[in-house]
Amino acid sequence: MKYILFLQLLFYIGANNLFAQSESLFPEPYTVFKIKLSDTDTEITDADTPHFLVYGNSIKHGKLLLFMPGTNGIALRGPKNLFLTVTKQGYRVINLSYINTPAVARICKGETLNRNSNCAEKFRTKCIFGTGNFSLIDDQPQDAIVNRLTKLLIYLNENDKDGNWDEYLDDGNLKWEESAVYAQSQGGPIAAFIAKSKLVPRVISFSGGWAYTNSETKEIASWYYKESITPYTRYYGTYHTTEPAAKIIDSTYKAMRFSEEHI
Repeated sequence: MKYILFLQLLFYIGANNLFAQSESLFPEPYTVFKIKLSDTDTEITDADTPHFLVYGNSIKHGKLLLFMPGTNGIALRGPKNLFLTVTKQGYRVINLSYINTPAVARICKGETLNRNSNCAEKFRTKCIFGTGNFSLIDDQPQDAIVNRLTKLLIYLNENDKDGNWDEYLDDGNLKWEESAVYAQSQGGPIAAFIAKSKLVPRVISFSGGWAYTNSETKEIASWYYKESITPYTRYYGTYHTTEPAAKIIDSTYKAMRFSEEHI
């Protein structure tokens, strides 16, 4: 049964404050929010387009599904049919608005990469957790994915009293064990990077991006091979066999030890 539901996900992939928004795909009993980031954290000024959230009103205790779009992705334009499918399975969906340009491939390349084989790992660490010394992107600590998600949940807990959003927080910190991470393109490695150090219930990467340790040898970035706190049995990856990057995407999934039946 779980593989049938997963195949459904694969099939379906093809306003500025907290008020329930009308969405034709999500009629009652769904609740839809479009929340501007600066409403959740006044220090956030970059990539301030709204988050998109949806959940079924009958689901009061479902796990989160954190979705992250790829390069130039806009949260409000996410794969709504996918979101409809997973809400029917009991998830609450957050399509997160975050700084997704420039892509890692635009930064960690050429001589920059050759001088720093861990460029991609440092890039991801700053983008996701807001830590580390990496000066090649302008992201500030408040711009980090973890901060954006945390501040969003705190805001929801304060403003959507019937939403039980405190279930996803522990003393103001994220409870990763309550949040599956799904992502597309550049977002795919972000989801996997999170799962390497945080225990999450599920990881799905849709045509996940890639990175190298050297611009000449094209070896997969070393962080892909690191041990994972999240069990490998919880990782899934997809790609189209005719897309130009199919071979390298498959290589990254295998580097992260995805089982064959999960690719």
